Amino acid sequence: MNDISPVLVDQLKEILGESNVFIDQETTKLYGSDQTEDLVFPPSVVVKPKTVEQVSAILKMANTQGMPVTTIGARTGLSGGALSVCKGIGLSMERFNKILEIDEQNLQVVVEPGVITQVLQDAVAEKGLFYPVDPSSKGSCFIGGNVAENSGGARAVKYGVTKDYVLNLEVVLANGDIIWTGANTLKNATGYNLTQLLVGSEGTLGVITKIVLKLIPAVTHNVLMLVPFYKAKQACEAVSAIFKSGIVPSALEFMERDAIDWTMRYVDNASVPIQEGIEAHLLIEVDGNNADVLFEEAEKIVGVLDAFEIDEVLFADTEDQKNALWTLRRAVGEAVKANSIYKEEDTVVPRYSLPELLEGVKRIGNKYGFKSVCYGHAGDGNLHINIIRGDLDEKVWNEDVTKGIRELFQLTVELGGTISGEHGIGYVQRNFMDIPFKNGQLLLMKGIKDVFDPNGIMNPKKIFPDT
Repeated sequence: MNDISPVLVDQLKEILGESNVFIDQETTKLYGSDQTEDLVFPPSVVVKPKTVEQVSAILKMANTQGMPVTTIGARTGLSGGALSVCKGIGLSMERFNKILEIDEQNLQVVVEPGVITQVLQDAVAEKGLFYPVDPSSKGSCFIGGNVAENSGGARAVKYGVTKDYVLNLEVVLANGDIIWTGANTLKNATGYNLTQLLVGSEGTLGVITKIVLKLIPAVTHNVLMLVPFYKAKQACEAVSAIFKSGIVPSALEFMERDAIDWTMRYVDNASVPIQEGIEAHLLIEVDGNNADVLFEEAEKIVGVLDAFEIDEVLFADTEDQKNALWTLRRAVGEAVKANSIYKEEDTVVPRYSLPELLEGVKRIGNKYGFKSVCYGHAGDGNLHINIIRGDLDEKVWNEDVTKGIRELFQLTVELGGTISGEHGIGYVQRNFMDIPFKNGQLLLMKGIKDVFDPNGIMNPKKIFPDT
């Protein structure tokens, strides 16, 4: 089942042409990794289709042969969702890279899954429109991967996540059938919501080949401030206080001191003055179309923050300063990875519980002997916990840290949260799914999987725990 025969390779070449089928070790290894830790699972063959008919033919053949198929996007994922853990066919979507239509009358866009998210944002911005979902990797990740993982990002706190913008999907099912999941309308109460079922399904139910997204009018103004806190817990407490004051920021990001220090060393010409004793920062943005209103909101936020132990608030006065601060925030994950092998956990809790989660992370780290660097989308309670390997030996890293992660996830669920906010479950978190879900819930999900993919070829060994 896991190895590919010369006959099957020849069949793939007939479908795609010889130049779009790869079995060499260099290519398969390249497409066998993403940004998840240091994991590498090369597929047996990498294929690069360009049309929905080619995808259909590949899946029809693979389904008949019982050959695993893993859809591969830009390989920026952090949960191992695109890793070919059962070998088989690595289905790269990189040639599906066209924006097919920007509908300015209905504020919609039809796009292929291999379009880079920022390219899409820039294209609609030229029409005075806004696609607000902005994961940190937006300059390299594919919109199809965003749909597969239900990606969020910094501005999810005000504007929502990917699912809030997906109206309709063209999908190739495991047997090769091509379907549309819904309609290009803002309301749809017609049958089961297959569109939202596919969003966040991590390539386990089908291959997405076209995406219809809702857009909104462009926003013209924003105010951005960086707030240093002497106590990290107070930075988390301030998040809820800001919302209780009646302000909804467009972004509200948390960064521990180590996160900023490491990133400033990693990013060229990045410099933020930090006083001794500062433990964390909040990066706060408000946006809209009335500059005067935004300055009033910023003043109100500063008034709320006066109740906490903070240093001088830094306002970004120019676009260059704003871009520099956002570059710093978006580079944290890369900076951590450059510093050490790490495991990144993507916990999310109701925002009022964020201080308790942060305290629990540090307590559990001390118990199991690991250091963590935390940052994330504090405005929606989404804390990225980076567990640093450093000089930990194999036993501690593979056994003790795993016990600590399980305890972290148990705490997260006890606080009313869950174990992934935007990175997905994929390969690395699947054996923790018993924490947020009872067996009956998992059986329901597996039943859905069996209806879409009765032969189990679509991205196997993802989401569901080992039995």
